[in-house]
Amino acid sequence: MIKSYLLAPGPTPVPPEVLTALAKPVIHHRTPQFGAVLAKVQQGLRELFGTTEDVLILASSGTGAMEGSVTNLCSPGDEVIVVNGGKFGERWTKICQTYGITVREIRVEWGRAVAWQMVETALKEFPKARAVYMQASETSTCALHPVAKIAELTRHTDTLLVVDGITAVGVLPMPMDQLGIDVLVTGSQKALMLPPGLAFVALSPRAWAATEQAKLPRFYFDFKREKKGVAEKSTAWTPAISLINGLDVALDMMRTEGWDNLYARHDRCARATRAGVRALGLSLLAAESPSPAATAVNLPTNVDGSALFKYLRDKMQVTFAGGQDQLKGKIIRLSHLGYVGAFDVVVGLSALELALTHFGAKVDLGAGVGAAEKILGEGLPARG
Repeated sequence: MIKSYLLAPGPTPVPPEVLTALAKPVIHHRTPQFGAVLAKVQQGLRELFGTTEDVLILASSGTGAMEGSVTNLCSPGDEVIVVNGGKFGERWTKICQTYGITVREIRVEWGRAVAWQMVETALKEFPKARAVYMQASETSTCALHPVAKIAELTRHTDTLLVVDGITAVGVLPMPMDQLGIDVLVTGSQKALMLPPGLAFVALSPRAWAATEQAKLPRFYFDFKREKKGVAEKSTAWTPAISLINGLDVALDMMRTEGWDNLYARHDRCARATRAGVRALGLSLLAAESPSPAATAVNLPTNVDGSALFKYLRDKMQVTFAGGQDQLKGKIIRLSHLGYVGAFDVVVGLSALELALTHFGAKVDLGAGVGAAEKILGEGLPARG
């Protein structure tokens, strides 16, 4: 028997407590009982997002919240600035272009973070831009963008800052009110430790003001209609009842761990993974600004990365993520977000060591694990 491990940056493992909540009997969504659950998770989401505003819950993947963040803010003929440094930055561009929005792209080499000066220049060049659309953590490259610095720029302009925090919210502090983020998006299957199926989005007061002027068509992803639902302890449309029951438990688990401890765990697991990878003589794709959510590893040139990924998944039962587009077959991505701890990092590095050896790479078995354990030891409980 080989036990399976899910170490991809989404979907991520789901805790047993959450799985139990998902199996609760389904009740009707227009009842006081379910309204009480919605009110409770709303407070937890406000804490997670660092906002006093409502956090909308959508029955969709994170892409639904991304699309809604375009249609609810923009009008035909608008122009926007998009930071495109990976597959999901590219997605912002595609969504905007689908709705006829003029996109001014800031193209960033995959694996690098955008320089805030590039955004500053774009804001000066395109002062009428409705919004800057960007990632916090670019999942496809595992690079972390300087959201706080860019928020310092946008909050003094009429341009809104819209951040895809799908692999950032719950991984590192993203206090949107404090930073000046106007729209923040995430999804259920990442740090929130749920199956796919929910998206979350919060808007600042000035973003809500923009929704009053936006003229793009929208129906299902109508944020004003969803906001009315929050006020009524309800939702605009039929919600994913079981997933929201699981969300209630997941948020309780995060609160119990403590927000600071939660972020420290993600940071520790990320640093340990990076140390382990380097100890194996491998380099990081996003070496200059790595995300604490996942680590992208450049594979040896003599190793077929696609075959390695399939061997890990199908033979060793350890699922990472491979590279996309021009990075396919060249990198492997090890996740350390959500329901992941020290021993998941050890398993991931051990599997990588063994798989690389199987494919003929010269690897000092145990070197990666040993380097990681020196950092993971920081999180061990005190004796006694």
